[in-house]
This record gives sequence, C-alpha cells and structure tokens, in this order.
Amino acid sequence: MINTIIFDLDGTLLPQDQDQFINAYFSLLTNYLSPHGYPPEKLLKAVWSGTKKMIQNDGKMTNEEVFWREFITFFGEESLNDKEHFAAFYRTKFSETRSFCGFNPQVPPLIKQLKEDGYQLILATNPVFPLIATEQRIRWAGLNPRDFFYVTTYENSHFSKPNLKYYEEIIHQWHIDPLTCLMVGNDVDEDMVSGKLGFKTFLLTDCLINKNAVDIKNLPQGDISDLINFIACEKAENLKISY
Repeated sequence: MINTIIFDLDGTLLPQDQDQFINAYFSLLTNYLSPHGYPPEKLLKAVWSGTKKMIQNDGKMTNEEVFWREFITFFGEESLNDKEHFAAFYRTKFSETRSFCGFNPQVPPLIKQLKEDGYQLILATNPVFPLIATEQRIRWAGLNPRDFFYVTTYENSHFSKPNLKYYEEIIHQWHIDPLTCLMVGNDVDEDMVSGKLGFKTFLLTDCLINKNAVDIKNLPQGDISDLINFIACEKAENLKISY
C-alpha cells in the first residue's frame, strides 16, 4: 500500500531542459561573482569540481561541507568569507534562470489532491543546490515548499543521486518502508535506481533523461496524466486489498 510519494523536481514537477538551465545558471553565476575576485573560468572549474565531490560523497560530511572543502582548494580558506556573495546571487540573480524552465498546470492540482488524499510527500531533488535555490525552483513549479514534509538540499544531505545511500538516508531518517513508497522522476539512472530498494517507480517522460540508453519498456511511465491514472489505480488496488 502506497502512503508516501517521493518526487524529483527538475524535469519532473518543473519542466526543464537541463543543459539550457545549467548553461544559464553558470553564465549568471560567473557574471555576478567575477567583480568579487572570482575569474569565470577558474570559478567554473571550482563549482564543477565541488559538484563532482558532492556526487561522490561518502556520507562523512554534508554535501554543503564537501562542496566548500573542495572549493577552498581553488580559492583558499579566505573564500569562505565570501559565502554571503553566493547567497546574494541566489537572492537576486538566480531567478533569471526561470526563463529556461517550463510550467505544467497539472502539477499544482495534482500535489494539492495528493495532500488531501493523505499521502506523505517528499521532494527528492538531487541535493547539490542550497535550500534558497531549491525553494525558488519549487515555487516556479507553482508549489509551496511546505507542500512537502521533507525537501533534500545540500545542507541536509550526505549523499547524492544516483547513490542508493541517498535514498537510504531518506528511508532511515523518516522511518519509511520502501514497499509503501512511490518514486516519481524523469531520470532513468538517478530516479529509477530507487526501485532496487523496493520502491515502486514511475518514469515521467516529458523531459526524459536516459543517458545510458537503458531499456525502459517495462517501467511504468508516461506524462502527468498517466501518472495521475497510475496513482488512482494503485489507490483502487489498495482499497481492494483492505477489504
């Protein structure tokens, strides 16, 4: 019986061409920080290297700690004093990347209905962004961060997708039974891997990412309308079993 639904964000609840979004993000970030003593090319290398370290995180530190530990290898310990410049970027300029994201009008009513139906909702976006950036992207999808009882960010996570330990951390922290969970995402490698832990999965195909050309024909999949039908069928099956 499904009682918890875990959603990815980018390309799932928030339609997005990942490459366009990332390119816009880096362009804005380097333009903003260049006047503060961060040469664009070196900054890009530092951010990419920090992101790679977060993806490889072994759980000894949060992703935030891992990122900044790597970042100072490029710019020194004194760069930690400039964290406010990064925070100011997210407060003032990051919103300009919204133009590289779409909007699905089916998403807000879906989340509203799922909450009314009593499902626990978790937002499991890859935690390589700070909370301030993640909350903005949630709102761009027409949602409120409070729609989810837990949101993964680089401050509260010790692993990243596609590491199974990322999902295990959520399971253990919130005492969730994977067999009662549905994971919804658009990335075959990063989201569907949760099925190895016993999660039911649904592959949202509007912004499909399948970098390794995995055979997906046996995966439950489709657009938001198909997802709505899938959840309805699961609910009906649950009711049938309860009787």
